[in-house]
Amino acid sequence: MITAAIILAEAAVLYEDLMAVQSQSYGPEARGGATRTDVIIWDSEIHFPKANEPNVLVCLTQEAYNKFYAIIRPGGLLITDIRYVKIERKVDARQIELPMYQKVMEKIGKPIVFNICMLGVVVGLTQVIKSESILKALKDRIPPSFLEINTQALELGVAMGQEPRL
Repeated sequence: MITAAIILAEAAVLYEDLMAVQSQSYGPEARGGATRTDVIIWDSEIHFPKANEPNVLVCLTQEAYNKFYAIIRPGGLLITDIRYVKIERKVDARQIELPMYQKVMEKIGKPIVFNICMLGVVVGLTQVIKSESILKALKDRIPPSFLEINTQALELGVAMGQEPRL
């Protein structure tokens, strides 16, 4: 999640001419638990580096969902993966449950790019940053030998995010 957040913030600043801040907080639960990373993207100066009521919240673990679901801004977007998160509470947000991990394993076969697929989903759903800008930031950050599978994961996620919903 943190790597994806950094890539999103870098893409906004370097390739979209926007302002962005990225912050993170994690403790002993960093692997598989309720790690938090915030990305704020704006077209003018940002005065506080944390999102108190995010417009978009992504929860990829049950622990993260349980801990953070309540902070989503009313009317916001809550994205979860159906493999890892069971929606238990009603929130005043658009809740989208997707099989991101399953699709990554079916199409790419390597779970290491799950985070980039999730980033693609966010891009596809929100259109806040162009996928081309994310791809440029990926090229700056990812070793060349991993660029192809990360590109596939990004494209997979963007396509999932753009799929029509009932």
